[in-house]
Amino acid sequence: MARGTSSGVKNSGRILSVRGSVVDIRFEGHLPSIYTILKAGEEEQATIEVQSQLNQHCVRGIALTPTQGLARGMAVLDTGAPLKVPVGKGILSRMFNVFGQPIDHQAPPEKAEWRSVHQPPPPLGRRSTKSEIFETGIKLIDVLVPLERGGKAGLFGGAGVGKTVLLTEMIHNMVGQHQGVSIFCGIGERCREGEELYSGMKAAGVLPNMAMIFGQMNEPPGSRFRVGHTALTMAEYFRDDEQRDVLLLIDNIFRFIQAGMEVSGLMGQMPSRLGYQPTMSTELAELEERISNTDTGAITSIQAVYVPADDLTDPAAVHTFSHLSASIVLSRKRASEGLFPAIDPLQSNSKMAGPAIVGERHYSVAQEIRRTLAQYEELKDIIAMLGLEQLSVEDRRVVRRARQLERFLTQPFFTTEQFSGLKGRLVSVDEALHGCERILQDEFKDYPERAFYMIGSIEEVTK
Repeated sequence: MARGTSSGVKNSGRILSVRGSVVDIRFEGHLPSIYTILKAGEEEQATIEVQSQLNQHCVRGIALTPTQGLARGMAVLDTGAPLKVPVGKGILSRMFNVFGQPIDHQAPPEKAEWRSVHQPPPPLGRRSTKSEIFETGIKLIDVLVPLERGGKAGLFGGAGVGKTVLLTEMIHNMVGQHQGVSIFCGIGERCREGEELYSGMKAAGVLPNMAMIFGQMNEPPGSRFRVGHTALTMAEYFRDDEQRDVLLLIDNIFRFIQAGMEVSGLMGQMPSRLGYQPTMSTELAELEERISNTDTGAITSIQAVYVPADDLTDPAAVHTFSHLSASIVLSRKRASEGLFPAIDPLQSNSKMAGPAIVGERHYSVAQEIRRTLAQYEELKDIIAMLGLEQLSVEDRRVVRRARQLERFLTQPFFTTEQFSGLKGRLVSVDEALHGCERILQDEFKDYPERAFYMIGSIEEVTK
């Protein structure tokens, strides 16, 4: 809807300059406010979002679409509204871009309501203060790094250690267990990954309860920077209007920070540490604070976080850590040993893993597992230098338990069945805890380590 000036004429301006994705526009009449969407070019194919007001007549915007074809002096139309996207039941089983336009070669959703992507977070009075566990069916996560319903969990790892595979497995398990809605947000994704995910979800039969939103790698930084807000607006509809639980998967939150860094650089802002934008913590908080559980429902978010050069002290990783209730750190070393999911149990942690939330039994088993694995880690140097035979009898027991636990905490995934040839397993928390307790009590001391590898419940060891 175009905004009119006092005379009822559409508010329009002229392009002053185009520098990459940055466009300066002069308006003689009403000056558009920040975040207003402007249309330019032939057939108004270029979309520009106002980022700053330079003076009383000029604004500077970031193009959310390619700027080819734009030239100085071209007319620009002020839409008078921020970026809006469709929400409603019709968006399920569909694939969208940052503008809410379908990219799955199907007609736009019918009976959809259009909402602004810039929404405030729910007020504190509406937030739920009850801490609940969100069960995933993945042994290592449920036992050692339990997730919070309505919380944010980060998947930290370098390239190629299994972040996307773990996310897809969680989507598969959520639709089966929680009967909720899953929303997948691809920020800076490769188009191959998006296509594979879409086909995989279709084959698994979970697409009817899922929507996908992509801001691909080849799109301008402005588009990648806004796609997270688009996905959140859709998720908020299901939480607030339909009162359903939503699983929001973001792959990859680092690309959101990276897109913000590009936008900041294009806008001429002074870079901060390691070249990051000075407004990084604010921009990340604006997105993350909208993810929460309220009195009507919860948005539980699992976010893949690419860690540059596997350095957990990088500002992007540090700022992301501060928003999370659980951190799942993927280890390249474990991946190379074939221990999948390649989660490092000693580096990963969760604020939910206290006795008041998970219960005394779960807490004590998890602590005992961590203690055993930590002792094994300390003994590895001695084993490498002197051999296993030089250890005391008690230390040898610790090593055996730790190696059995490491293998028992691996799990075949439903989403990798066609590659591994192993049928996927879903394991409840009780079954996983029961298996770990029996290993810690040395019930299986005469069984080989390989009997514990890639199984579901502990009963499969004796088969």
